[in-house]
Amino acid sequence: MADNDFYDESQQPASGDGHPAPPTAPIDPINPAPIDPAPIEAAPPASPALYSGGQQPTIPVGGQYGYYPPSPYGGVPQYGGGYAGSLPTAEEPAKPTTRSRFGPLLALAVVAALIGGGVGAATVAITDHNDSSVDTGLRITNDTGVPAAKTNGTIGAAADKIRPSVVTINVASGQSGGTGSGVILRADGYILTNDHVVSLGASGGTIQVALSDGRIGPATIVGRDTSDDLAVIKVAGLSNLTPATFGRSASLSVGQTVVAVGAPLGLSDTVTSGIVSNTARPVRSGDNDQAVFEAVQTDAAINPGNSGGPLVDLNGSVVGINAAIATDSSGGGLQIPGQTQQSGSIGIGFAIPSDEASRIASELIAGGKAYHAVLGVSVTDSNSTTTSGVTVSAVTAGGPGADAGLKAGDLVRTVDETQVTSADALIAAVRSHAPGAQVKLTFVRGGQSHSVTVTLGKSDS
Repeated sequence: MADNDFYDESQQPASGDGHPAPPTAPIDPINPAPIDPAPIEAAPPASPALYSGGQQPTIPVGGQYGYYPPSPYGGVPQYGGGYAGSLPTAEEPAKPTTRSRFGPLLALAVVAALIGGGVGAATVAITDHNDSSVDTGLRITNDTGVPAAKTNGTIGAAADKIRPSVVTINVASGQSGGTGSGVILRADGYILTNDHVVSLGASGGTIQVALSDGRIGPATIVGRDTSDDLAVIKVAGLSNLTPATFGRSASLSVGQTVVAVGAPLGLSDTVTSGIVSNTARPVRSGDNDQAVFEAVQTDAAINPGNSGGPLVDLNGSVVGINAAIATDSSGGGLQIPGQTQQSGSIGIGFAIPSDEASRIASELIAGGKAYHAVLGVSVTDSNSTTTSGVTVSAVTAGGPGADAGLKAGDLVRTVDETQVTSADALIAAVRSHAPGAQVKLTFVRGGQSHSVTVTLGKSDS
């Protein structure tokens, strides 16, 4: 087994040792008129991932699927649905791969997803290239994490603010099951989590949500986005939930203090802290290797069961949704009798940026599906030893790339200011934008450097 194998933060047995914290003083909830959830649709077939770098098939772990994606920075991100209990395990592959049951996938169209930000605590109105007109009542703030008087700039105050908005999610289907985390979006029951946390619930399983104040209720899936490893569920029978406020992940800086809250190893209401280690690390996640995003990397301890929970700044505002970790494959960590043991955090965790997560959540609430930007090219990792970049292997006729003049054989080097050194890096850079956004690409053709502005197209999840 390779060192630093990535694995999913929510694939271990639930311990039941976590006790919900007593509720803090309630935040005035935003309680817009509820939107009827869209009917649950079958998970879309895995479209070709825009990467042909030798991915490995999905490996069943703890009754759900753990995945080990190729990574340009070493190790393998692993993803899953929970800290699943006393279920069969499988050896992790020696080579990084993302969670996929389908083996190597062809590179077809570079699809990109969103970015949500906001200009008001009760809207999802994005004013930059991540424009969105969807307003579904999420709390959004433009604060950048500079300590505010309300939180006093402390980890404890930030944790106190976010904890009432964090839930523990238990999913069961036959002999399979798992535990993950989630963050409350609205007072009327909408909750954001990872798609891999609730995927069993989409195939006939049951989903149960436990609030920090001890209340428990059943939940159903409102919408899933496998391309971003995000899902929105709605809990029934519980009222006056405390919605979280989403901050702007685009404003994060390396070294900034962040706090993670969730149910690692089934221990609900667990708080850890650290710093932002990187603001745009390409990572794969999801049940079928389609989820690729520019992750917020952190050294805050994240373990199986943290999946879907929030990463927050010192204002207590959500800046990421925890989705993956890198771990030492040699084992270790908390041993719970009767449960499968997997190694835990080594200080390399990854969260889906809040700008991206809030936009996708809004679209899932509004219509049950999310939309992603499309570049319209097939790409492969470059075998050049002198120039970094990714090679365009084919261009979709009539697509955004073709309209901008890209051709097969072009070596793409940057998207806006982001250097792309792997196919995943290009995919993640494109997916960090909303459909219709304009991006500047630099590429090499015939030994000459060129730049072109591309208006990204649109596809749905």
